[in-house]
Amino acid sequence: MLSGLMNFLRACFRPRSDRYVHTNSDSSGRQDGLLWYKDHGQHYSGEFSMAVVQANNLLEDQSQLESGSLSLLDSGPFGTFVGVYDGHGGPETSRYVNDHLFQHLKRFTSEQQSMSVDVIRKAFQATEDGFLSLVTKQWSTKPQIAAVGSCCLAGVICGGNLYIASLGDSRAVLGRAVKATGEVLAIQLSAEHNVCIESVRQEMHALHPDDSQIVVLKHNVWRVKGLIQISRSIGDVYLKKAEFNREPLYVKFRLREPFKKPILSADPSITVHQLQPQDQFVIFASDGLWEHLSNQEAVDIVQNHPRNGSAKRLVKTALQEAAKKREMRYSDLKKIDRGVRRHFHDDITVIVVFLDSNVASKASSAKFSNISVRGGGISLPQNILAPCTTPTEAGST
Repeated sequence: MLSGLMNFLRACFRPRSDRYVHTNSDSSGRQDGLLWYKDHGQHYSGEFSMAVVQANNLLEDQSQLESGSLSLLDSGPFGTFVGVYDGHGGPETSRYVNDHLFQHLKRFTSEQQSMSVDVIRKAFQATEDGFLSLVTKQWSTKPQIAAVGSCCLAGVICGGNLYIASLGDSRAVLGRAVKATGEVLAIQLSAEHNVCIESVRQEMHALHPDDSQIVVLKHNVWRVKGLIQISRSIGDVYLKKAEFNREPLYVKFRLREPFKKPILSADPSITVHQLQPQDQFVIFASDGLWEHLSNQEAVDIVQNHPRNGSAKRLVKTALQEAAKKREMRYSDLKKIDRGVRRHFHDDITVIVVFLDSNVASKASSAKFSNISVRGGGISLPQNILAPCTTPTEAGST
């Protein structure tokens, strides 16, 4: 069994001189094989680091950090926006969210002249509506785009508050210092919408009381309609609008019976956390990280090492765990190319944002230039639709 696996791996290895292994020194980040990282940057109220490792043939994770004015006005409000978008079925939805969510947020913030839960909710809805419009236009020539979707995790640091909005199963975890002991505790700030969680299954049954098959245990994994693990997302129009759940969509995505109301939702869970001096940092990450590390393990890694390269350190630790689970060396895992790599781990995106209250007060009284950083990966044309995934892959966000 083991020798067969190793033969399979040898066939997939690429020499280290492979065309993706290069490191550049530009300020937006560096690429080393399938790993992209930015070890250090300065945002409006502290430092940050970012890292992305690609597993899929086309990178389905997208991410961004925007800092400075959070509106279209020079007068602010000022702060930091973080987005992690874990796509499934292809990269189109996560790319769309990366291009539009923050722009919508700035527009609604300008209109209300302040940051609020309402502004964030409106930005999510405008992004969902925009992607639905795109699917409607492309449906006749590119019907499989109806089966592409994305989880969406957004954080906004503004006015002493941390807003966390989530669709799907990416996660935001706060590291908070305990004065008495000096420990830093992990506090999960985001709600998750994955039907592997019993309360989410109960929510789906309550929303669809007439459908006993709304959640199905398939291959030992709970799935909505036997197709997808998450109950909320941007996109996945084939499970929101019945007119897109028909030919020419691939038969494996089509439901036998028509549905009258959306099966999945695009309404985010939003929490507001008033920042305290003991709040040290927030880890934003796609579920690829949390498959291998607990919340407290991730917080301990950030806390017990230098800030520089925190996100990359978390990604590498997760990859080491993934290799260990397959009884292989990390150095061998690194040689496996994108596509085949998905059999060993998912795309993983991590953004670590440090919270320095003294920096925030200084920045508010001085001119802070806007910054914008996007998580990288192997560059491929924007118009490529990912090869059709199986329902299992489409549900493994």
